[in-house]
Amino acid sequence: MELLLQDLPIAVLMGVIGAIVFTLIGVVSGTDETATIAPLTLVVILIGVPPAGVFTFFMAAAISKHMTHAVPTMLLGIPGDTLAVPILEDAAKMRALGLPHLALRKAISGAVISAFIAIPAAVLFAWILSPFGDLITSFAPWIFLVAAAGIAYSSAAKWAGVIALVPFVAVILGLQAWTSSFEVSLSISYFLGIAIGPMIVALFMVLVPQNRKEMRRSQPSHVYLAPDVRPSRTEGEKAGRTFPNPFKVLDRRQVTATAATSVVSSATFVFSPVAVTVLMGEIVGARIKQGYQRLTSVITAKNGTTESTYIAETLIPLIAFGLPLSPVAAGPAAPLFNAPPVFETNPDGGTINNISTHLTTLDFFIFALLGAVCAVAIAYPFAMRYAHVAAKFVVTKVSHEAIIAAFVGLVVVVSLWEGGLLGLMVVTAVGLVGGMLIRLVKVHAGVLFMGYYVAVLSVPGILAAFG
Repeated sequence: MELLLQDLPIAVLMGVIGAIVFTLIGVVSGTDETATIAPLTLVVILIGVPPAGVFTFFMAAAISKHMTHAVPTMLLGIPGDTLAVPILEDAAKMRALGLPHLALRKAISGAVISAFIAIPAAVLFAWILSPFGDLITSFAPWIFLVAAAGIAYSSAAKWAGVIALVPFVAVILGLQAWTSSFEVSLSISYFLGIAIGPMIVALFMVLVPQNRKEMRRSQPSHVYLAPDVRPSRTEGEKAGRTFPNPFKVLDRRQVTATAATSVVSSATFVFSPVAVTVLMGEIVGARIKQGYQRLTSVITAKNGTTESTYIAETLIPLIAFGLPLSPVAAGPAAPLFNAPPVFETNPDGGTINNISTHLTTLDFFIFALLGAVCAVAIAYPFAMRYAHVAAKFVVTKVSHEAIIAAFVGLVVVVSLWEGGLLGLMVVTAVGLVGGMLIRLVKVHAGVLFMGYYVAVLSVPGILAAFG
């Protein structure tokens, strides 16, 4: 308890920072979770922030982003990130009815309720699974192989995703052999390459004259922004005076549906968050006949599921196994498991030194709740009151090129820090290959992160087992 109290100030500080940064990032359309949360979490680890601060930062970042990603999705019709894509069709129907402001309020209120339900549910499921942790660790090489194939098949690519793992793993193994000939060992560079792969591919596409000609525009893009409709005071709060109340924004049936889907989706931690989000929406929608009620309930449940899946797929692998055995743990949360020289996860070599070895189950529960409190305290009132202003500012004043340049600059600095020019070359190579697989084959980044673990853990372990 004394150590927990010592870590509390830095955890609060990092939770607030994570909530502020990703509340703002979430408003910018197309800012993928893996390409934003993973690199910034990695930077937080490498600058020496204690594990409690790192974990609180990550939780606050993920929860905040999955609230404000609803702003561009509902008001602009542009997905805020990958997990906002399943909500896009329902959001378009609400805009057609002239009610995007209600869809936005329902979505972010569902996220608030889901966050506080998913944390205890995920910790409970992790506690149930934790007795099997040692057994799972002993079979880690095989488990990573099976998990990688399963996650690849659950993606939109299906069998193509499973087959695509083979050349991607071969590329990782080849790059490792090449860099080791110079006595350079890399790991962070691989993560960065996967995280910003689509961005690297897009930048290379611009270098092709024909592509550049097709991409050139003679005038700025036109985006329709839904009108700013202020909520009535009977809908939940006196606007601008008191803290919004999600239980007054949602009706009893929507609260119940959100709570149920949050618990159920917390147990499905090995599946794709996108697939689970779609499934939960279909289950909720199938039980409601009235059109408006069905639309708002589905949007509420889906956005709540974006929170619960990310929370559970982070907490359960950390608490129960200490291994990244979920798409989120292998993707946006990857730095919590591997961030040399601070964290390293190599069960085949007997090394498991990550966030899970520094925090207890009680620590995870408390700091996850702290991250949720920071996120809700900052992102929820911001999205409820200033969504329209923020969306208008983003589409008229914020340069997407500047955002891309900022993240590319961050990746270049970190890769040069880890391996010099070799690190930068590995980021570029992995980004090109991984980005093309994401764009063309339709696998998600979690599949490629699992492919990396297959290359560094499963292949050596399996080769050793067969002599």
